[in-house]
Amino acid sequence: MNQLTVAGSAPLTMTSAEIGELVESRHDSVKRTIERLAERGVIQLPPLVDVPNHLGQTVSVYQLEKRDSLVVVAQLSPEFTARIVDRWQELEAQQAPALPATYLDALRAHLASEEKAAALAIEVQKKEQALAEAAPKVEFVERYVQASSGALGFRQVCKTLCLNEKWLAEFLELHQVMYRLAGKLTPYQQHIQAGRFEVKTGVSDGGYGYVQPKFTPKGVQWLAAEIAKHHAAKQMKALAA
Repeated sequence: MNQLTVAGSAPLTMTSAEIGELVESRHDSVKRTIERLAERGVIQLPPLVDVPNHLGQTVSVYQLEKRDSLVVVAQLSPEFTARIVDRWQELEAQQAPALPATYLDALRAHLASEEKAAALAIEVQKKEQALAEAAPKVEFVERYVQASSGALGFRQVCKTLCLNEKWLAEFLELHQVMYRLAGKLTPYQQHIQAGRFEVKTGVSDGGYGYVQPKFTPKGVQWLAAEIAKHHAAKQMKALAA
């Protein structure tokens, strides 16, 4: 009798399979009785759901609420009505919250509730702290933007934001900010159009053409924020694990 459903405040249900066990009838006979009663309008046709049985196989069962399950049992085997009444009492007792038997029990329950609320508050505080620690350290970047209108090369950006060059290169490629062209990092066109890069082209003294992308002040500030979001997401994922 493991197919009873207790789901918080949701309606209690009993499956056609369990009714078959209670009244010692075949499950297919119970299902036919349910369908005949529904056709006659005596009960509503209950939902049909798939559940695993004791053999690990999937079987389709009807889920009935209390009134309709009593009607079905009365139709199948009236002498077993007492069994299903007893079973419903067990089910309803499982759903009903247990009241404290003594003042000490009530006090313990109150303390447990307070401890749970305190633990939740600490968890929220930890997450807020993690977000604050992962927030973009843009104060320096903002000062740089205000003090300079110049653009920065890749290595200058790494120094400005205190980043490892290899890590930043992988980050830019992974997030489709830049890609490799002839072994050199080159910004995607949408980021150039967004004003995050300026690209200089020319010919070297040796007669070779070159492309030199640089981060604009706006691009440096945007990148700092994107990196901060990345770290914040990792912190939240770690806390949730």
